Amino acid sequence: MSHFPQMPDLSGKTVLVTGGAGILGQHFCRGFISAGARVGLLDLDANACAVAAEEIGQGAFGVGCDISDPASVKSAMEACLTITGRVDVLVNNAASKSRDVRAFFASFEEYELEIWRDVMSVNVDGMFLMSQAMSKQLLTQGQGGSVINLASIYGLVGPDPRIYEGSNYLGGPINTPAVYSASKAAVVGLTKWLATHWGPHNIRANCLVPGGVSSGQNGIFQEKYADRVPMNRMAEANEIVGPAVFLASDVSSYITGQILAVDGGWTAW
Repeated sequence: MSHFPQMPDLSGKTVLVTGGAGILGQHFCRGFISAGARVGLLDLDANACAVAAEEIGQGAFGVGCDISDPASVKSAMEACLTITGRVDVLVNNAASKSRDVRAFFASFEEYELEIWRDVMSVNVDGMFLMSQAMSKQLLTQGQGGSVINLASIYGLVGPDPRIYEGSNYLGGPINTPAVYSASKAAVVGLTKWLATHWGPHNIRANCLVPGGVSSGQNGIFQEKYADRVPMNRMAEANEIVGPAVFLASDVSSYITGQILAVDGGWTAW
């Protein structure tokens, strides 16, 4: 008789989540724990990681990590292995708006190369470094694994500037800068490359593409964004979690190199 897994089950697996202390990251961590996994929160602020892990509860632990720094990535991976003995799933969730948020939202014509490089160092370089470190460990373990890279709808399509007219977030006007789209498009390309590279080793790489998540944007933005989405609303953070748990689990054992858009239909227009 054939065996069909009924629900995603991560029992006995260790999942590492970069940007784990962030809003979306903590949602991911809770989802993985509810599926039976042990979860490591990796984030720039070690104290924030520890606090978030304690709030999430049993099964969560925090490790400080600057994913743009090779030495920090190596140290964090060693720390995780000391705690758990093995790793099975990596969620490359961390992303940056740079150290100067207002400069991050500057116009394309005035955009500073320093800000561009700062964002790329996390969104692309950091994903490369974490995937590389994870690869070495998964190949050593020899039992396969899953890597989930977080992109964005703006890595697939260009932004609609009309939704930003009169919009406000983080204390000022916003847009989607070119560096964000370029970095997220790079995530898509990296995912496909990793899938073909790791395929013979049963290590899967998939790309999760969230649409806009409601997280404090002003009403004007939310209304204009909703008008652009077939489902007529922004996503709630917990709606991104289920697809991530699915891609982490053996339920998706024959899925690799895929781009899963969780966007309410935004990219279907």
